[in-house]
Amino acid sequence: MAKAKTSLTAVERRAEELDTIAAVLPIERRDELAELLTDQDVETLRHLVNQGMGDNTLRALTSDLTYLEAWGLAATGRSLPWPAPEAVLLKFVAHHLWDPLQRETDADHGMPADVDESLRSQGFLKSVGPHAPATVRRRLANWSTLTRWRGLDGAFASPALKSAIRLAMRAAPRQRLRKSAKAVTGDVLAKLLATCATDSLRDLRDRAILMVAFASGGRRRSEIAGLRREQLTVEPPIPVENSGPLPSLAIHLGRTKTSSGEQDELVYLTGRPVEALNAWMVAAKIESGSVFRAIGRWGTVSRRALDPQSVNAILKQRAEMAGLEPGEFSAHGIRSGYLTEAANRGIPLPEAMEQSRHRSVQQASSYYNNATRRSGRAARLL
Repeated sequence: MAKAKTSLTAVERRAEELDTIAAVLPIERRDELAELLTDQDVETLRHLVNQGMGDNTLRALTSDLTYLEAWGLAATGRSLPWPAPEAVLLKFVAHHLWDPLQRETDADHGMPADVDESLRSQGFLKSVGPHAPATVRRRLANWSTLTRWRGLDGAFASPALKSAIRLAMRAAPRQRLRKSAKAVTGDVLAKLLATCATDSLRDLRDRAILMVAFASGGRRRSEIAGLRREQLTVEPPIPVENSGPLPSLAIHLGRTKTSSGEQDELVYLTGRPVEALNAWMVAAKIESGSVFRAIGRWGTVSRRALDPQSVNAILKQRAEMAGLEPGEFSAHGIRSGYLTEAANRGIPLPEAMEQSRHRSVQQASSYYNNATRRSGRAARLL
C-alpha cells in the first residue's frame, strides 16, 4: 500500500509557491525567503508577477520586502503590520539614519545592538554605520507601494515621517558614490579579456560575458544573467571595405528597467563579441534557454542561469587575475565604462544612448562630462 503523502508545512508550501514565480523572479534564497515572508507577502508577489511588473522591479521589491520583514521581526518581535502605523515607520528611520558622533556618547542612539546583530547574522547587514539615505527612501517607497497593492493606506505621507527623514539626513551626511568606483573602459576591458585566453569553458563563458555586456551598450548584470537564446536573432553580416564581412546579432531586450513590455527594445552586436558569444554557446551546447550558466567543478554546464551577483563576482575575479584592485570595480562599471569609452572616442551622445538604451540624457551625459572635463579647456584657463 502506498504511503500517504505528508502535508506540507506553511514554510514548505510558501517555498513551493515561490518556485512557481521563479521563472519571472529568480530567487536564490528561496528557503530563507519562505521563512521570513508571510502567506500574504507571497500572494502579493504572485499578484505583481501576474500584473506583468518588470523583473528588476520585482527583484527590488522582493529584496526590500524580505529586509523589512527581517527588520520587523528583529525590532518588534512580530511580522510587519499592514498598514504600518506611523510609530513603526519612525522607528525604521531612527534605526537606519543616525548620527555616528551621537552614537559615540549614546549607545542607545541608532539601531539597537540586538537588532543589528540579528540582521547581520542573517546576512542583511554588512557595512557598519547608518544606511545611505537613498536606500532608506527606496525601502520606504517600496513599503508604500506594497501597502497600496494590498488595498491599504499607510502613514508614508505624514509630516512627522517627512520631517524625521529630513532631520536624520542632516545628522548623518553621506557622500554619494558611484556603484562602481572605476569605469570599465576599453583599456581595462582589454586587461580583463587577457585573463580569458584559453579555450576552457570558464574562459569562453567569461570572455563572452564581458564582451557582450560591454559591446551591447553596457548591459545591466541582471540583463546579462537573464539573457536567453530565444532573445538572439542572427542579422545579415556587416560589409567592411578591404576585409571580410563582420557577423551581426540582435538582442531583443523585452522589458527593461526603463521600458515597458510593449516595446521591442533592440541592441546589436557586431564582430568580435558575436564570435565570442557563438564560441561559448557552441562549446557549452546551448541551443535554447539561458545563455550564461554556472559551470560545475568538473566542467559540467548547469541548466540554470547565472544569478546577477555571479556576473559581478566574475568581473571582480577577472580584475584580480589582471592585477587590478577588485574592490574598485563592479558590474555597473561596464555600463558607465561603455559611455565613458564612447565619449573618449568621440561618438555622439545620441548614438551611444541608442545602444545603451539610457532614457535620461542627464544621466548619460554625466559620463561624457566626467570623461572630458579633466582635460578640457575649462580646466586649463591658467
